[in-house]
Amino acid sequence: MSRPILVARLDNIGDVLLAGPAVRAVAAHADSVVMVAGPRGAAAANMLPGVDEVVQWCAPWIDPEPPPVTAPAMTGFIDRVREIGPAGAVIFTSYHQSPLPLALLLRMAGVPRIAAISEDYPGSLLDVRHRIDGDPPEPERALSLARAAGFPLPRRDDGRLRVRTPLPDVSGRVGSQRYVVVHPGASVPARQWPAFRSSALVRALAATGRHVVVTGTAAERDLTARVAGSDGLDLGGRTDLPQLAAVLAGADVVVAPNTGPAHLAAAVGTPVVSLFAPVVRAARWAPYGVRSVVLGDQRAPCADTRARVCPVPGHPCLSHVTADDVLAAVDRLQEVAA
Repeated sequence: MSRPILVARLDNIGDVLLAGPAVRAVAAHADSVVMVAGPRGAAAANMLPGVDEVVQWCAPWIDPEPPPVTAPAMTGFIDRVREIGPAGAVIFTSYHQSPLPLALLLRMAGVPRIAAISEDYPGSLLDVRHRIDGDPPEPERALSLARAAGFPLPRRDDGRLRVRTPLPDVSGRVGSQRYVVVHPGASVPARQWPAFRSSALVRALAATGRHVVVTGTAAERDLTARVAGSDGLDLGGRTDLPQLAAVLAGADVVVAPNTGPAHLAAAVGTPVVSLFAPVVRAARWAPYGVRSVVLGDQRAPCADTRARVCPVPGHPCLSHVTADDVLAAVDRLQEVAA
């Protein structure tokens, strides 16, 4: 009986999507792939080509609202990995995350070969301890680990982000006309463009004759309703992740902060105007593999702080970006497409 390879990415939707090319690289050389994903990223894991099974598990050292560390939770996860019986594991992480707690649990579950990027000394927890030079985009960082672990990306694969197709039919939601998507929300406040700017953008886009679709999660319904106003179509909380992917795939351009839907837009090949707060580096986290325009002051005082709430009064890195700035970026991307 063949044994699967286990891959892990334990954080958010966007992070899981950015690991997608590396996951496909593993899948190209494995009989099957089981992906361990956190509750915030599992929906994206289910959309990745090459993934045969998703195990959802909340890691206390990764999740921003971590559960307590308990013996039953840890032993339950170890038992689940033993049931899977992987031949090996590749742990994908961001630069600021340690793979070693997960490597310890996998080792206790009997996983014989484990690969990860680790600056910390791993002792006997890792068989492949990979190092990274420079500051590559997140998908390329993950791909370098996959190669080091013995899973190179096939030449026929262009290494771009992807999701499973076909996507759902959302024509009944968005209509038949061309449209631009405005996604105003973000996973943390420090990355979000001010709502009044998003509202002004919707009005400005509508004034040029464009149909505007506003997207967001169920928790963002108040925000999307305010931003859409009477000029945009409000889909806040009205789509699951595959439906959202289909909405983004049909758009001419997507306008979004640094959040999961920006990477989902890239995964379906749609150009992105990225309203990017520099709390993390755009070189690593900007939309990958599609035409994009990055707006926002990347040298603002908040740069590289990884702040969840803006530490600078007035949120200057993004609040100084105007609706006219974004409208010009949308025009530029649409002109290139034409």
